[in-house]
Amino acid sequence: MKKILLILVAILGVLGLSACGSEMPQTWEDIESRGYMIVGLDDTFAPMGFRDNDGNLVGFDVDLAKEVGERLGVEVRFQPIDWDAKVLELNAGTIDMIWNGLTITESRLEEMAFSNAYLANTQMIMVKAGSDITTMDDLIGSTLGVQISSAAEDAVNASAIVDDLGELVKFDTYNAALLELQNGTVDAVVIDEIMGRYIMSQNSGVYAALEDNFGEEEYGIGFRLESANLRDKINEVLAEMVADGKAAQISENWFDEDIFLS
Repeated sequence: MKKILLILVAILGVLGLSACGSEMPQTWEDIESRGYMIVGLDDTFAPMGFRDNDGNLVGFDVDLAKEVGERLGVEVRFQPIDWDAKVLELNAGTIDMIWNGLTITESRLEEMAFSNAYLANTQMIMVKAGSDITTMDDLIGSTLGVQISSAAEDAVNASAIVDDLGELVKFDTYNAALLELQNGTVDAVVIDEIMGRYIMSQNSGVYAALEDNFGEEEYGIGFRLESANLRDKINEVLAEMVADGKAAQISENWFDEDIFLS
């Protein structure tokens, strides 16, 4: 019910803006004049954007966005969103960009203007430690979990094995999917390797990762199609951060190495 209400609110927002003329910021100059930019994110997606033990929003993408905002001289406001409604939220103007381990895909390129890719990722298969599932073929007849409207869901649906699965279960968050993996409701979860490796590092001996995966991809920041000017400004600042070593520093803080794409 909560998800349905959020989607309805986003749709009404789009209709309202269409009726009265678009007042949402579309360009860097609009953001600069307003004094802040609103970043939409899934605040359960560690280590990109998530809550620490004190409830504070932290993460690699959070630190990147804060640094970009500081260099641009504008405040960064983070807005948690329902990942299933991310495009609606973006087009409704409740957020200015989606910055949260967002995979660049052909279908999303039709809906959003993407920044330059800044991280590489794969869609990893996670199982419980000691699971009998050790290869892709072992997924035949199994119950597989994914986050709804995620790159993982798209990758599984595009794979040759999808028709041989016992069931594909879609969850609102990866945290919910991993909980059901522990409970035995699903046999495996397809998850961004960036998140999966982080979760495994925080829970030694609990999970295992298969060598097989559902493909390689890259992360970018998603903007409204009309906001190419804003995207270009963010790209400029990220390039500066690569050149002066700040992007590498933030990467090393979270991943113990520089994995930022240059």
